[in-house]
Amino acid sequence: MKRESKTKLIRELDGLFSKYDSFYVLDFQGLTVAQATRLRKAIRQMGGVFKVVKNRLALRALRRELPAEVQAFFQKPTALAFPDGDVIALAKFLKEFSAQNKVLYVKGGVVQGRAFPPERFDEVCRLSSRSELLAKIAYLISSPLVNLLRTMQAPLSQFGSMLNQLKTKK
Repeated sequence: MKRESKTKLIRELDGLFSKYDSFYVLDFQGLTVAQATRLRKAIRQMGGVFKVVKNRLALRALRRELPAEVQAFFQKPTALAFPDGDVIALAKFLKEFSAQNKVLYVKGGVVQGRAFPPERFDEVCRLSSRSELLAKIAYLISSPLVNLLRTMQAPLSQFGSMLNQLKTKK
């Protein structure tokens, strides 16, 4: 690989690292071309980026403020998955893809600037996604209002049914 192309790749990776505050480091050894294509397409549909990288170039592009433990993830064949938006949804997808195909392994990653080892990936997958959290917040906000509305409507509906019963009696 020529120096100009390496410099271009480093700049591209640096742009990705600065744009996304979360990424997953993956070992894709044994992944077939068809599986890799499916994986790329699915991640792209989620709005993310899947990139196979050279370890040395990725380490050069990696921001300096990240912990040293992240640098240890860059060994053997390495790919990076950058989520755009929902970090947890991509983690759940990667876990599901890994379980189905038995070839993808998560070496670790960074979620919102905090590094995590591969052992903690399952914990990340168990977290609620952004959409689930927003739905829970909406329910918690609307629940007291709905209960208040029902309480206020109860006397009126009872009064109306009482008038209706009086009307039918006479």
